[in-house]
Amino acid sequence: MANPRVRKIADRIQVIVAEMLERRIKDPRLGFVTITDVRITGDGQHATLFYTVLGDEAQAEGTAVALESAKGLMRSEVAKQLGTRTAPTLTFVRDALPEEARVLDDALERARRADADLAAAREGKTYAGDEDPYKKPREDEDGDFDEAEADDEDELD
Repeated sequence: MANPRVRKIADRIQVIVAEMLERRIKDPRLGFVTITDVRITGDGQHATLFYTVLGDEAQAEGTAVALESAKGLMRSEVAKQLGTRTAPTLTFVRDALPEEARVLDDALERARRADADLAAAREGKTYAGDEDPYKKPREDEDGDFDEAEADDEDELD
């Protein structure tokens, strides 16, 4: 959706459908629904509306049925308010973003707990060897790094 005109139409469709769900659609199966995103094809023929539902799985299923049954009314209102030659078909898709975010939050929490457990186990422990086991180039008496000496030492090892 690189075209700014298409993005404006998608934003307008989101506002129209959200207002209709709030004011005109009085289906008891409709739960607390939020239109999160609208993606429209470049030719403006098809619009995919992503939504989330607050509640359990039964409310989400009821909302899906209610949205399908009100699709025609919403499409005619979108066509009327957009004033375009053709009205885009509306397809409602339940947004998986909240579930994915919850899974990521759980994974981050497990990682935090594992880090805390590791830090607790490391408390009071010492290194088996030097604290920094990596070789470092030697410095001369005047504090300058001598590259030739470092190369000689590497050949000896």
